[in-house]
Amino acid sequence: MKITLPFIIFLALSFVGSAQEISLSGVVKDSAGTGVDMANVIAINTATKGLESYGITNHAGQYKLKLKTANQYTVKVSYLGLKTESFTFTAGEVDAIKDIVMQEQAAQLDEVEVTYEMPVSVKGDTIVYNTDSFVSGTEKKLKDVLENLPGIEVNDDGQIEVEGKTVTKVMVEGKDFFDGDSKLAVENIPANALSKVEVLKNYNEVSQLKGLTNDDDNVALNIRLKEGKKKFWFGELTAGYGPDNRYLAHPKLFYYSPDYSINIITDLNNLGEVPFTRNDYRNFTGGFRNINSRGGSSIGIGSDGLGLSTAQNNRANDIDTKFAAVNFSYAPTKTLDLSGFGIYSYTGTMMKSQRSTTYIASDDIENATTNTDQTVHLGLAKLSARYKPNADLQLDYDALLKQSDDNEVVDVLSISDITDEISEVKKQKPLSVNQNINLYYTLNDKNIFAVEAQHLYQDEDPFYEAVRDEFAFTSIFPVDENQNVYNINQVKNVVTNKVDAKVDYYYVLGTKSNLNFTLGTTQNHQNFNSAIYQILDGGNTLDMTGSDYENDVTFNVSDLYLGFHYKVISGIFTFNPGLTLHQFNVKNEQLGNVVEDNLTSLLPDVYINAQLKKSENLRFNYRVTRSFTDVNKFAQGYVLNNYNSAYRGNRDLESALNHNLSLNFFSFNMFNFTNIFGNVTYTKRIDALKSSANIVGINRIGSTINSNFEDESLSANGRYERTFGKIKGSVRGSVSWSTTNNLIDNLQRTSNSFTQNYTGALSTNFKNAPNLELGYRYNVNNYDNGGRETTFYTSRPYARFDTAFLKNFIFTLDYDYYNYTDKDNTIGNRYSFLESNLTYQQQNSRWEFGIKGTNLFNTGILNQDSTNELYFSTQSYFVQPRYVLFSIKYDI
Repeated sequence: MKITLPFIIFLALSFVGSAQEISLSGVVKDSAGTGVDMANVIAINTATKGLESYGITNHAGQYKLKLKTANQYTVKVSYLGLKTESFTFTAGEVDAIKDIVMQEQAAQLDEVEVTYEMPVSVKGDTIVYNTDSFVSGTEKKLKDVLENLPGIEVNDDGQIEVEGKTVTKVMVEGKDFFDGDSKLAVENIPANALSKVEVLKNYNEVSQLKGLTNDDDNVALNIRLKEGKKKFWFGELTAGYGPDNRYLAHPKLFYYSPDYSINIITDLNNLGEVPFTRNDYRNFTGGFRNINSRGGSSIGIGSDGLGLSTAQNNRANDIDTKFAAVNFSYAPTKTLDLSGFGIYSYTGTMMKSQRSTTYIASDDIENATTNTDQTVHLGLAKLSARYKPNADLQLDYDALLKQSDDNEVVDVLSISDITDEISEVKKQKPLSVNQNINLYYTLNDKNIFAVEAQHLYQDEDPFYEAVRDEFAFTSIFPVDENQNVYNINQVKNVVTNKVDAKVDYYYVLGTKSNLNFTLGTTQNHQNFNSAIYQILDGGNTLDMTGSDYENDVTFNVSDLYLGFHYKVISGIFTFNPGLTLHQFNVKNEQLGNVVEDNLTSLLPDVYINAQLKKSENLRFNYRVTRSFTDVNKFAQGYVLNNYNSAYRGNRDLESALNHNLSLNFFSFNMFNFTNIFGNVTYTKRIDALKSSANIVGINRIGSTINSNFEDESLSANGRYERTFGKIKGSVRGSVSWSTTNNLIDNLQRTSNSFTQNYTGALSTNFKNAPNLELGYRYNVNNYDNGGRETTFYTSRPYARFDTAFLKNFIFTLDYDYYNYTDKDNTIGNRYSFLESNLTYQQQNSRWEFGIKGTNLFNTGILNQDSTNELYFSTQSYFVQPRYVLFSIKYDI
């Protein structure tokens, strides 16, 4: 990619943005001579009366302001609890130094008129960004604004990350916005409605528990609206049409008042812009918490029995989507809050791919061409109620309903030692209802109680059909081989009832220590049924009967536990060690008898936080967990996973023990807007649940075993971000290594995986000039399975450009280039994607007109690689062609 000219432009803009400036720096101290951390320093141009520069002091009280030469400024310094100081300063030709001493504020404060708002201010655990200070005018959505804010980014999955931590909750004016996901917020809240973005660190929804629990990884975002957007409907109506019958309709309406709010989002398009994917649906928690997060046990329930295909980067061969969502909140009284949402999504997807798979044990290679026609209906609904009559009592109730209707038809042409044409049909309508009720009560300053209970009901009914010329498992399944084709069908049903309940008692020893006693239980009950039959040429059915081909399993896991934790703050350190005693009972009933396992475990956990500075800490976590798998792994009758994979469970499985260690470092320096975070995680698994497979050519018969082979994984990631005036630079990287042991053809096979991802980027944030982001991503995937090694490389330079010109036009450009190769140079594919958008909107007009182009280079395919203990695979996906769309938008 030729980047010389854009880079020269980038440097020129940087020079223009920083020319003819000097720095005013110094130290802000209190009356005792101690540096004041997090004091606000602003410079007001005395001629224009405008805010010219701002800064926040670091831990030593240092500040720095960038000022234009030959101008006079009023510099003001403020900090809560200290008197505001100000002085007049004229910027000369050289840098200057000025120290400031702040005096204590009198107890009785007169009202202070706040004339200027800081672009960034810190209030305890809350960072407040004044969004007008960071936008250039080309931003359309919340996502565009957030990417301009120091310390905040939106990852590739559409989730908000703050200082390396994923945001768990997004609110608008203090009211939940589709609780349990941040993607809907970043993609739909209009940028022009924003006034402030508040980052709430150490967030806890229960005020009584704040400070008693470890909330360092809990981050929430609260959006403040401009005054003209409150108590009025606002939003936008967008429609578009283009050649090849491409269309877009995207109405959005929002209303906020102190007592109630409502958000309505709709989206219909066939451009490949999927607002809500199956991955989003599966990961959408609805804000439900893991009740036993500190208890140390993990009990699986299984999900997605079909393994439906997923579009790569939402760039399938053709995608048609319809989406509608409503979110509301209502406060009928001061003590009661009601809220909830409803979401419906339809996606029709056509996928086409070509895959080359090398099976390690047999050395066979399968080349397959796959055509997939998939329709997915997704539905979610949530209702929440919170009753809080006073500061000492809070009662919460939540109910979340999720249901989908999934249909997929897959045509596969498989070429290995034989050629087989296969047609697969996958259908399911899974349903889940999750409810929880929580009671929090403060008896007095020293005694606090929390009662939490949650019930999950889940019903899964995956159906699988394969029609093919050849059937790989005739030696196992009693099929009729005298048929023109093999038509094999499988029905399954898994019903889950899971109850989690616990009582926490907190005894507060003082302002810096407390004791926590926990009594809880998890009761998981699952029923599993399956059957396989063959449809014969004449339409008759051949049922495969017997314990090898039918499953009727009742599976129960009971966990009773008693936990103790002690939390104490000593100097810069917070210590929170704990022990949890578990009594487990596991029972599966099938084949006319019961297999039962009783186990007692004492599981420790340790949390240590070193608060090096106000905005810099080092955290250590160690936890031992015991994990139990779901009923699917216990059912001993055969089931079909796909056309070349059969599976049977193992009713004698036991739990696995996991040792988890993590070390996190975080530093956010508001003095020079430097954001650093790093994380190292190590996991060791003992008695792990491992796959056992017998391989015949490209076909496999799998099971699960407990293994005394020890598996390990180590991962590390980090990011460094620094802002230099209007220039932001960032470097991030992640590496992950794992070694796993499995049983293949009754022999141990060790698999090693080492993946590396690196990204570097520079971006500008000018208000009155074009903005450019240049970046480079580099990915290395190295796989070694049983001594057979392969490595894949992806180089990905990218560029983002946006500018406002001629007052009324906004132009954006988004370019990605991919160079995909392997170590042996047997694979080489270079491709790129270019998207562009041009809009026209007169000042003070509600109407906007635009033209948009996607995949302007008309790229045909993209690549992906994967591996496991059985095979290496590379796959090429056919993507949507070039689309051009003309649009019109009306701002409400």
